[in-house]
Amino acid sequence: SDVCSSDLDTVLPFILFATMMAPCSTGKASKTLPSSLLIAYGIFILSAGAVWHLVADGAFSSILTMSVMVQCLAVVLLGLQMISTGSASGISARALLLDALAICCRLSSTLWLNGYLPVDASGDYVFQAIDICSLGVLAWLLHQILVVKRHTYQDEEDSMPILPIVFGALILAALLHGNMDGRPVFDTLWMAGVLISAVAVLPQLWLITKTGGCIEALTSHYIAAMAVSRVFSGMFMWHAFNDITCIAWITGFNHASWAIMAAHLLHMLLLGDFAYYYVKAVLASGLNCRVQTMEVCDCGV
Repeated sequence: SDVCSSDLDTVLPFILFATMMAPCSTGKASKTLPSSLLIAYGIFILSAGAVWHLVADGAFSSILTMSVMVQCLAVVLLGLQMISTGSASGISARALLLDALAICCRLSSTLWLNGYLPVDASGDYVFQAIDICSLGVLAWLLHQILVVKRHTYQDEEDSMPILPIVFGALILAALLHGNMDGRPVFDTLWMAGVLISAVAVLPQLWLITKTGGCIEALTSHYIAAMAVSRVFSGMFMWHAFNDITCIAWITGFNHASWAIMAAHLLHMLLLGDFAYYYVKAVLASGLNCRVQTMEVCDCGV
């Protein structure tokens, strides 16, 4: 939508700062961030600032590009955890599979169609390049979890069925998709990507519950960053609500826009419990420590 960039100028710095607030817990841990995390966050903020100012020229639509940049940061943080611990413990391969599938669905549209891209210059190549980078990191993580470090992967606990999620998303997308691409198959795939992204965190939350409720610091970073990514995307979709078109099932009711907003709201609701413990832990203990989501939790600290 053609929205003045002043709102973004006000809101974006605060949201970017929020992504730097590392989750923690009541367990003992260092109150300073490791240098690798500081470097990762620094590169992200510099890159986001460059894209926003130099590529998108401050256009509001670039907030959608910011959303995929934060998602890329999230999976990079999981990669840092894998490298620093040498273990796949605490990471859900099923959640990563859903994230990867959602990106593939999105790329099926954005690589060659313009319907769901930011209208600024960042939608020409940057948006797609970032999604491809995220997909590459996810592929590496899955290889590490399922092959290289499989002996550390909590296969029995990471047991949430994901096929019903995928099929359900595809069915709903076929019924509720918009027509911004003017191609029903790719409009459906893009909508499926939105719906799968909304619930991709479920297997990770399932694994956390199954393993006692403790979340490693970098896994918490990943969950929080994915939430920020959805906030960015939701802000754009709210402003573009009336610009997204569909062939209405009910005259005057834009089911595609409402489905997109409902998916973003669902993601926030799923993370409500995590957000409570996240804020509680930040206020209690500072930065760079584990989050405890149950009363009794052996965090190994």
